[in-house]
Amino acid sequence: MAGGMRRLGAGPRGVARARLDDDALKQLGALQRVKEVYPNLRVPVELKYEQFTESYIATSVPMSARNEGAFQTLASGAFFENESDNACLLSLDVAREIDERAPNALVGKQVTLTWMTSPTIDNPIPLPRGEAHYTIVGIVEREPGPGGLPGASYSGVMIPLGRAREIGANGRRSYGSLTVKVEAPQFTLDVENQVKGLGFMAFSLNDALTGAKRAFIILDIVLSLIGSIALAVSSLGIVNTMVMSILERTREIGIMKAIGGSDGDIRRIFLVEASVIGCMGGVAGVALGWLVGRVINFGANVYIQSQGGPTGNLFTLPLWLVAGAIGFAFVVSLIAGSYPASRAARLDPIQALRHD
Repeated sequence: MAGGMRRLGAGPRGVARARLDDDALKQLGALQRVKEVYPNLRVPVELKYEQFTESYIATSVPMSARNEGAFQTLASGAFFENESDNACLLSLDVAREIDERAPNALVGKQVTLTWMTSPTIDNPIPLPRGEAHYTIVGIVEREPGPGGLPGASYSGVMIPLGRAREIGANGRRSYGSLTVKVEAPQFTLDVENQVKGLGFMAFSLNDALTGAKRAFIILDIVLSLIGSIALAVSSLGIVNTMVMSILERTREIGIMKAIGGSDGDIRRIFLVEASVIGCMGGVAGVALGWLVGRVINFGANVYIQSQGGPTGNLFTLPLWLVAGAIGFAFVVSLIAGSYPASRAARLDPIQALRHD
């Protein structure tokens, strides 16, 4: 799991301003639980292929990104062999801009990249600093990006990190942002605190998910309240159904007591009926939930596929949850049916036989 690090001015109060340079790379790389640190470089380039010419922002890709994220499966071609070759990856959208009919046929072809300096106040027009031929080694089918970390997203043109450091240094070794990869997701917060202690501003996926987690907590509370109301209504419904059953079967209860039925027998009869109602409701609720989940999953996958994303199963219904839901419904029905069952058991058989 990666945490993107960006210096946004001074560090925390009392800590000196920290600069993101090669020394910072070594310093951050020496932290405990840190797996890898690399800069996020973005180089303005002009891409030329035959009659096609367009400006892009070429982004650096470390070799560790092989077989990760969007680089797990390429539309065609392969990942970089090493960091020193003049090789590049193109997104499928950029490849279609170059050759709409056969974008995958661009693999193995050469393009000319001209990189430029960033505009300054004295000279607002970017000036070319160099030019080189790059071989297209692969086409990335979907837009890569490690979770929206600041300064760490990729663009339509990607080059090895080593080549990006050579052509994008601008005469200095200072970077706008770094990406820090930790050994395991559970170490993200600890490493983030260490980075902040060194005077850097840090941003991780945990920070991005904090608001979402809070929203889900509120949603869980709201759904719990709704579920509690539904549970209360269903319990009252069972009680009402059983009480009405007692009123309709008062004479029948009197006959059962007259022929030797005990209070316990009457109570068990009504408890069994209540439990059957609860189990049937639990099974129906599970079946309805599964059906609604399938419908939502199908609609969501259709939309995701139309946007070029990977499909998947958004809902799961494990056996323990099915058993738990039905068992919970069974217990609730027994609790709700205990009062009507006790009321039926206390009926006077003489008064019950006289009931019309």
